[in-house]
Amino acid sequence: MRHVLTFLIFFFPLTMLHAQLIHVGTYSVRESEGIYTLRFDPKTGKLTPIASMRNEKSPSFVALGNKGRALYSVNEADGAGTTRAGAISAYQRDPKTGALVYLNEKSSAGRAPCHISIDKTGRWAIVSNYGSGNWLVYSIQPDGSLGELTDSLTFSGKGPNAGRQEAPHVHSATISDDNRFVYIADLGTDQLHCYNFDAQTGKLTPNAVPVIRVKAGAGPRHFAIHPNGRFAYLAEELISSVAVMSRDPKTGSLTLLQDAVSSLPADFTGDNTHADIHTDPSGRHLYVSNRGHNSLSIFAIAADGSIKLVGHQLVQGAKPRNFMVHPSGQFVLVANQDTDNIVVFRRDPQTGMLTDTGERAKVPSPVCLKME
Repeated sequence: MRHVLTFLIFFFPLTMLHAQLIHVGTYSVRESEGIYTLRFDPKTGKLTPIASMRNEKSPSFVALGNKGRALYSVNEADGAGTTRAGAISAYQRDPKTGALVYLNEKSSAGRAPCHISIDKTGRWAIVSNYGSGNWLVYSIQPDGSLGELTDSLTFSGKGPNAGRQEAPHVHSATISDDNRFVYIADLGTDQLHCYNFDAQTGKLTPNAVPVIRVKAGAGPRHFAIHPNGRFAYLAEELISSVAVMSRDPKTGSLTLLQDAVSSLPADFTGDNTHADIHTDPSGRHLYVSNRGHNSLSIFAIAADGSIKLVGHQLVQGAKPRNFMVHPSGQFVLVANQDTDNIVVFRRDPQTGMLTDTGERAKVPSPVCLKME
């Protein structure tokens, strides 16, 4: 039976045609409906919830594909059966209204899927399973539904943090803008794996420089490529720091430039872990979300790709997870998981500093923000 997105607003006045749509993945707690759709006004920064799609399996991370005509979620809650694997859901999406219609679901072939990436052709979905330390690739059919499994690999090893690194924990797969390379972060073994990507077959093969190893116990989580393609940045979750790399745009190979650059104030003594990481569209500043300090760290990016911590912005909530820098560079939107709010900040393009606009949207346990 097909599930249809329930709309809370049925008519959009002509004055709102310039608005943009944001989809929000959540955890299934505090009466969350699942996947939420919000309208964002890029002139004022106003956020308005307009719809929700029922999914009770913690659709925590979402991704768009097929030129905005499809949406995918990893369903992090364990499923039934001996493997207790999670799942991936595919939805048909109306690019104009954001309306979702359920298409199909596939097993994540692993426990606790936490991230999904769609390649630039819209033909392949790369899924990261945190719980079982494996990644996999599914084909995508012309209608947007998930097809067959085309590639997969389970990592091995562990790190020095006995509580978090007792085994591999694949946390993200980032696809380069030219669709030729995939970078997979393994929190459990302190490694960033670099692959060549074949968009014809959906296969991943090791890059000439197949692995970048960072500081022991760092815990690689999310990865961001600089807009110029020549630098890249890795959020090291467990020690609240950033690794900086040079990148060869032709070969995709990485070289470590800086490691363990702290994101926290010198006088901070509490517990903290990193979550998300992004540059601004111009590549002048880097932002990282801090769960514990409850802030975004703001770094200036030098001409050689190196970074320097220049400030922090409290996020007006608790446990900031995913956040997004608006394509215009004028706003930053932060999803605060524990306080059920999405907060909008205005960004100074010269300094990178942020100012609270006062705009909020209430969404239960928001984890991921995705705009077309």
